[in-house]
Amino acid sequence: MEVGGFDEEYERMMREARERASGVGRGDVLDYLDLKAANDAARTRWVEWLLECFTAVAGELNRAGAGLTLARTEAHRFRVGTSTMVGPRLVLRRGVRALTIEAGWPRGPRDGIVRGGGLASASITHFGDARAGDELLLVPDAQTESRWFVIDKENPAARAELQPQHLRRHLARLLA
Repeated sequence: MEVGGFDEEYERMMREARERASGVGRGDVLDYLDLKAANDAARTRWVEWLLECFTAVAGELNRAGAGLTLARTEAHRFRVGTSTMVGPRLVLRRGVRALTIEAGWPRGPRDGIVRGGGLASASITHFGDARAGDELLLVPDAQTESRWFVIDKENPAARAELQPQHLRRHLARLLA
């Protein structure tokens, strides 16, 4: 099933579940459904934020003559460990070089989970140089709603908050 079709079907099923839970007085189920809806809204907002950050920096570089092309795909599935994430993909190209940013979360029961207590995952990859990439984790935060963290390749339990220099480093590598 296409991601857009899945999303529409999922929304219909969630509405029906809310109606059934409300009809039989299941406040606990309604609380869970409210939490799920809030988490999905945060996921959507922060995934979009991440891609907009890369797009903005690429735009700055293009105004300076970088010659980057951008292509975005909405209905995209990618693997993180043994789980399948669903979300948008942004590919920045310059000649044969490519930088790919994928961000999303599991949508169906068979897709698995986001490990590490995260709401969503992202993958930043450089065509032809797997070691240059990063894996990101969106972690809920009481003060800012959520924050993206870069996962340490040597120690996956260690994380560093995503900073503007991380994005610039990836784009500098693309332009090198």
